[in-house]
Amino acid sequence: MARADFNDLAAFAVIARLRSFTRAAAEIGVSPSALSQTMRSLEERLGYRLLTRTTRSVSTTEAGERLLAAVAPRFEEIEAELAALGELRNRPAGLVRITCSERAAETVLWPRLASGLADFPEVGVELFIDHGFTDIAAERFDAGVRLGESVEKDMIAVRIGPDMRMVAVASPAYLADRAPPQTPQDLVAHNCINLRLSTSGGLYAWEFEKDGHALRVKVYGQFTFNTIRPMVSAALEGFGIAYVPEDSARPHLDAGTLVRVLDDWCQPFSGFHLYYPSRRQMNPALALVIDLLRYKAG
Repeated sequence: MARADFNDLAAFAVIARLRSFTRAAAEIGVSPSALSQTMRSLEERLGYRLLTRTTRSVSTTEAGERLLAAVAPRFEEIEAELAALGELRNRPAGLVRITCSERAAETVLWPRLASGLADFPEVGVELFIDHGFTDIAAERFDAGVRLGESVEKDMIAVRIGPDMRMVAVASPAYLADRAPPQTPQDLVAHNCINLRLSTSGGLYAWEFEKDGHALRVKVYGQFTFNTIRPMVSAALEGFGIAYVPEDSARPHLDAGTLVRVLDDWCQPFSGFHLYYPSRRQMNPALALVIDLLRYKAG
């Protein structure tokens, strides 16, 4: 059936309900003569009469009554659903899918969403842990989380966390009979705890900067991990120097069970950002999540 037939059927349902071409035409927003022509064309295409017209009234034929019973409830359902969708413009509801790293989920997303969404039970959030650079459009995610410097230029990025800092740390026991490194190049003489990148499969080259001079150093050691937490544990056990996010080591630094090395070479960098494609009309649920995650300094 052509799309025009659906419009004509909707017009037929209005006429049958109001039993008047004049009132139906006023409700639809067309002239009575145009509406009458529409009905004649519909009846010709279907091959049977739907309406009985007199100078005083309009009524449905047996065929028209049968057709009305079939189509009227469907149009009512469509109108009700459209009205419900209209309400969603002002009431957040639905599922928001976000791809992120485990660290971003644990330190930023979960703490804020767990408290912020308590008053919005109709908003669901799926956090998909993925350490790679997922194509959010291809994988049908609403948004992703990356470090600010890694976000593609064609995406809208919203800061959700403060600047971050990597720190080189070791246990006092490990450094007790070893000279602490004074420059990144000195790390070659130390047992270093490596990180294997899930994105490329290679080992992470430690990145340092001082006085505008940047260095990337490949390090070697007995242990390699693909997440941060066991690296901190290995450093605590005295197996070498680990290069980890500062906040993951801070409790141990405060307790004195880990100490910093090469601290003047460890510079801050842009922290976590939520990114998403540009959209003229944003899903209210996503807009709510963005507002809850948006970083507010101080």
